[in-house]
Amino acid sequence: MLHTFWQTFISPVLRRPARFQVAALCYRRTAEGPEVLVLTSLHTKRWILPKGWPKTGLDAGGVAIEEAWEEAGVITRDHKPPRIGRYRYVKRLRGGVPVATEVDVFAIEVQKLHGDYPEVGRRERRWMSPLEAARAVDEPELKEVIERFPAKLQDGFRT
Repeated sequence: MLHTFWQTFISPVLRRPARFQVAALCYRRTAEGPEVLVLTSLHTKRWILPKGWPKTGLDAGGVAIEEAWEEAGVITRDHKPPRIGRYRYVKRLRGGVPVATEVDVFAIEVQKLHGDYPEVGRRERRWMSPLEAARAVDEPELKEVIERFPAKLQDGFRT
């Protein structure tokens, strides 16, 4: 019976291909160097980047821009933000089901933070140095993407 349960339910979940999301690394330039906008997740209140699932009619960069607006009130001039990295994490779906998820990260320069946006009041948002932001997030691969960000910005995203 245990073998049947494993073969029927558990094993297929573990073999599923990773799901895909898109994240926005929102930043601003200051005299002291770039700052990264992080926000809290809706339920666990962990520090994260705005992110979401692909949407019909938008490319990945467009999804990143839309998620930055919806979750953090970011207004940008970017129309084609550069992809600066990828990380993996385990997303918990409804019911606590763990799913491996790959996330492409796009750099979005913030022109303005709007005070009225779809998720206002549901999340905290905060500017941090890249080092502070990397320390604040939980996912090890995301930490690396954020830590490498200043060098990519300085090189015009050519690296």
